[in-house]
Amino acid sequence: MTASTTMTIRVSSETKLKLERIAADTRRSKSFLAAEAISAYVDRELEIIEGIKRGMADAAAGRVVPHEEAMAEIDAIIEASEARRADKA
Repeated sequence: MTASTTMTIRVSSETKLKLERIAADTRRSKSFLAAEAISAYVDRELEIIEGIKRGMADAAAGRVVPHEEAMAEIDAIIEASEARRADKA
């Protein structure tokens, strides 16, 4: 288990009440639930930020696909999916 630390946050009264309801229904502490929610948020946001940074680096290095090529590939995938769906009908 990793070491933990204490952090104080401000939330709206409405959010606090909702958290209390979840805590009561799940028999978990508000602190546990808040820590889980923050951890999930941080992980998700970091993944998004890293993806954006990779995309920006790709664009700066010229590793991009022309819009027309991307749209043609998407259209082909949609058409193939529609054809499979029509064959099943």
